[in-house]
Amino acid sequence: MNLPASNPGSGARNAKPITALIVDDDVRVARNHRELVDSLPGFTVIRTAHTAAEALEAVRQQQPDLILLDLFLPDRTGLAVLEELRSSAWMREVGIVDVLLITALRDVEQVRRAIAMGALHYLIKPFPLRQLRNQLERYASARKRMSAMSTVTQKDVDTLFGMMRPVASRSMPKGLTPATVERVAEALRSSAEDVSAVEVSETTGIARVTARRYLEHLCAEGRAELTLRYGQAGRPEHRYRWIP
Repeated sequence: MNLPASNPGSGARNAKPITALIVDDDVRVARNHRELVDSLPGFTVIRTAHTAAEALEAVRQQQPDLILLDLFLPDRTGLAVLEELRSSAWMREVGIVDVLLITALRDVEQVRRAIAMGALHYLIKPFPLRQLRNQLERYASARKRMSAMSTVTQKDVDTLFGMMRPVASRSMPKGLTPATVERVAEALRSSAEDVSAVEVSETTGIARVTARRYLEHLCAEGRAELTLRYGQAGRPEHRYRWIP
């Protein structure tokens, strides 16, 4: 299938940013998360809150798209906040607000409750910031894909749910590893233009054929995009770019 040429980055410049609210009782952790989210193309942090009351007031006033929500808060638990956000009254007032839970709590019952109340994911502290970054990038890709849909097939639904799962917990193609996925993803992120498998191979030190497999995997996840560059003659060149 012939794919139309694209203008890398033009959609990202024109798209409405994803607004995020950071909720954590630890000021240092909240600052780190804010800096990470603000550094991602397509995201903007509208506020940081340190209590459940501040978080709910921020949601009411500013209606963010996404909340990074800690479970340990001084006045109420994060799950209590999530439960209130999922109540019919809040849904009528502010609509759907996506919630990514972040906590040191390892109790399986809390995880079950989080899933039942529709949390996007449950990240257990401590974790490397790249894990949070990857989760946010998948979330942005899923939102972008949904915005282009009016109806869905079962394959679409499977893809959307799959995009929200961490790479390490999913069935990856044989021979691919999460660590190298991250190396190839970083090579794409840091490039101002689209790149070929040969260029990624040179940047990462992996074989060209291997680089292409990783690039195709990132495209399947919705984190990268393939375009075809047509020359004077012969087969078109495969070019890849990161989806901000």
